[in-house]
Amino acid sequence: MSSDDAPYLMPAYVKLLVADAERSASFYGLLGFARVHQDPVFVHLRWARYADVFLVATPPGAALAGPRGLGVIVCFSAAGDLGIETIAARAAAAGAAVDGPRDQPWRTREVLVTDPDGYRLCFVEPGPLVPV
Repeated sequence: MSSDDAPYLMPAYVKLLVADAERSASFYGLLGFARVHQDPVFVHLRWARYADVFLVATPPGAALAGPRGLGVIVCFSAAGDLGIETIAARAAAAGAAVDGPRDQPWRTREVLVTDPDGYRLCFVEPGPLVPV
């Protein structure tokens, strides 16, 4: 087991309430997330060390109404092997709404992807300086 695979206490993580945890986990897997753990109630995913997401299934009979995560965008660094163009293409091929990639004035290049439950995910990599 490498040091990246060793268990650790997460200083922060995101929990997303989803209609179908397996469907959502499969979508996140297409984007490059790895499954760490899974049980009938939740799926623990990892983008990178200390960048974990828990997909929590809604209780049986409970309905999710309205947009998810209104006013919240969950961001992940994509500065590794998997660039934002690849992430955008995979998301679009899966039928997801994709906005970007766009160069930002704070020297990043970003793409917004909407997951199957309506949560907005932002993938970020270093970018050029854009005049404001």
